Amino acid sequence: MSNLKTQGFILIDVDVVALNNAGKNTQSNFDNAVGTKRIYKEGKSYVYVSGQAWRYWWRDTLQKTFDWKLSPITRESKIAFTAANPIEYADDDIFGYMKAATEEVTDEKGKVKKENITVTRVSPLKNSVLVSVGSVRPVENWSSMARQDGDSVPYGKQEYSAIMKGMFSLDLEQAGTFATYNKTGYKNLTETLKKEALDNGASEIEDKFLKDKKGNSYKLVRLADNVRQKRIVETIQALKNISGGAMQTNNMGDVTPKFIVLATLNSGNHPFSHITTATGKDNDIVDLNIEALKEVLVDYKDNFQGIVFIGRRSGFLDEKENSLKTLATEFANVKVVTINEAIDQYTEQLKSQL
Repeated sequence: MSNLKTQGFILIDVDVVALNNAGKNTQSNFDNAVGTKRIYKEGKSYVYVSGQAWRYWWRDTLQKTFDWKLSPITRESKIAFTAANPIEYADDDIFGYMKAATEEVTDEKGKVKKENITVTRVSPLKNSVLVSVGSVRPVENWSSMARQDGDSVPYGKQEYSAIMKGMFSLDLEQAGTFATYNKTGYKNLTETLKKEALDNGASEIEDKFLKDKKGNSYKLVRLADNVRQKRIVETIQALKNISGGAMQTNNMGDVTPKFIVLATLNSGNHPFSHITTATGKDNDIVDLNIEALKEVLVDYKDNFQGIVFIGRRSGFLDEKENSLKTLATEFANVKVVTINEAIDQYTEQLKSQL
């Protein structure tokens, strides 16, 4: 089993939005005031969308665009969990889960006892937050809920414009592949689900990385190739249509990528995190660092598998068009196209890599 991972980097460009709110703004003069999520680094303010929110948009887009049947959620007291059934539900497979539970079973003597059926799965899809590349100072604007009759109800909300970056990594070997041995963090399936998977086209493969005390390899359960491929490809394809964010009624923003890098690497390193920089007196002018991108392509040349696809939407970073075209001539494994072409061509390449 190889160690292939899709490593992706995106930039979104939004104006006058409030994509992820942080609750009541205690510094506002308004009783009803909502603040946006922000964080500070070296004394500068940066707005961000939580990784959890981005995953919510992603999962919701998969449901709406590709008709994914999402795993139902069960709530008990102060906890909640999904069905933890990655055989039936693709989002349990790709986004991971944890379910601590017991069930009653009857042993050979007819005695009923409780059996621990706790299962966990580390998500094959990992992602960062979406954070502004440059420093951002949100502006509080006055709004009101008003109709024909009665007094209006004023409230305040923070809005901003920003170019935001995000990273994600999709483990191509882990997707559609499950451990069943009773080891903390590795028990992805119950015995019942294991049997169900094997009865419906899944197969057992050797785990080349983990062995028992006797030196014998553990067995993994892997779904049929066409099922795995479909789930992986659709996860990446969803980026073309991803949507979401708070305040969309009055502050609608397009959160699809305006710049994207997609590559398959044979390591877990994510090399693209610092290919954008912020300059200017207030650290608020965003730039795509072509030299940093070249450095990554050189330093990780032995880790890239296939073509590195770079997509850019016309009207965004137009001043970098010639530099990116030059980059594609300097590196044989780089292709610069539009956003959707980058996603389509990369996912086509993926089919031959799985």
